[in-house]
Amino acid sequence: MYRFLVGVVALWTSLWSFVAAEEFGALARVLPQDSLILDEGRRSVSMTLGMSQAVPYRVFTLQDPARLVIDFREVDWTGLSSEQLLQSEQITQVQFGTYVPGWSRMVLELAEPMAVEQVDMSIDAVTSNAWLQLRLEQVSEEKFAETAGAPRDPRWDLPDAQELPDVQPRDDQAPLHVVLDAGHGGIDPGAEVGHVVEKHLMLRFARELRDVLVRSGGFRVTLIRDGDHFVSLESRVTLAHRAGADVFLSLHADSLSEGLAHGATVYFLSEDASDLASAKLAERHDRGDLLAGVDLSDADDQVTDVLLDLARQETRPRTQALAQALVTAMAQTGGPMNRRPLRSAGFSVLKAADIPSVLIEIGFLSSPRDVKNLTDPAWRAKMAGAIRNGLAAWREADIARRELVRQ
Repeated sequence: MYRFLVGVVALWTSLWSFVAAEEFGALARVLPQDSLILDEGRRSVSMTLGMSQAVPYRVFTLQDPARLVIDFREVDWTGLSSEQLLQSEQITQVQFGTYVPGWSRMVLELAEPMAVEQVDMSIDAVTSNAWLQLRLEQVSEEKFAETAGAPRDPRWDLPDAQELPDVQPRDDQAPLHVVLDAGHGGIDPGAEVGHVVEKHLMLRFARELRDVLVRSGGFRVTLIRDGDHFVSLESRVTLAHRAGADVFLSLHADSLSEGLAHGATVYFLSEDASDLASAKLAERHDRGDLLAGVDLSDADDQVTDVLLDLARQETRPRTQALAQALVTAMAQTGGPMNRRPLRSAGFSVLKAADIPSVLIEIGFLSSPRDVKNLTDPAWRAKMAGAIRNGLAAWREADIARRELVRQ
């Protein structure tokens, strides 16, 4: 196995040098007709992925759930569908798309633990077409655990933690810095209904909301993502801190297959979900990171827990007031609202201890009425205006409360 991993790293390095020397300007295009994932008996799976040119890649496995991850220099996936690609019962799901700008990722979720027994990329000397060929074999859970884990690489990994400067007092006269987090992106499409895809819809709405806030004056806006690329849940919170956010709004339009859900809903953080629907949504939102190969672990020690709890003592009531202000404004000038528009859930993106953070489900793609509204530019403009009104009302009340505390 060690010899195999060294071979993969060497291939990554040599292909990187090869591509750099050739100075390819265009993306590698996937060749759907040459791509297939197929069972080879009850314990073996083969995959062939055809591309218009060779690209650097790396292969590794991750646990909980068991999955195989393949990273590429950016690939154009146009024309490839998971239904056509996946002809295996031992692979339960396949996802592919942009991971970070310039890089792509394919994730195979495994029904049972499997190890990579062979991987190779062949290149046609005449056409420059390339084929990544890979074979998986079932292994025990113990053997799978021995080799699972993402390799360290500065081109992919988050930077090492750095000491942050002292927090400066908030300036009540400065514009309110709002960080907008358009949900999902890249390899993680979110909910899909027909041609409507959550990641595209929320990016469009985030841009529209940004324009409304900036034109209104009194707001400064940062987008977590301004393109179709994957951002891990951990990175979204990190980027909000790095931007110096006063407020963090995560924007979604999810889908629930069980029961009826429609209308806008605003969520604030709670360790215990307020209802079953909230719990299921938390599972859906956080699962996007699992499938994309990002492991979030609770590594806080007791001292850190105490410090975070102290920070939340101030942030929690401010966050709940923000959620209520948004619900009130959206009900008055936006809408329609969910019958229980204010809820709590344990969403990972809301766990910044020192930034008031809420998640807004603008609507549900499982509701035909909401889909009609969400795809209507005039309705989205009305909802963006309502969110602006809610933010303005909250800030005015927040400053007044802070003055009372100072006295």
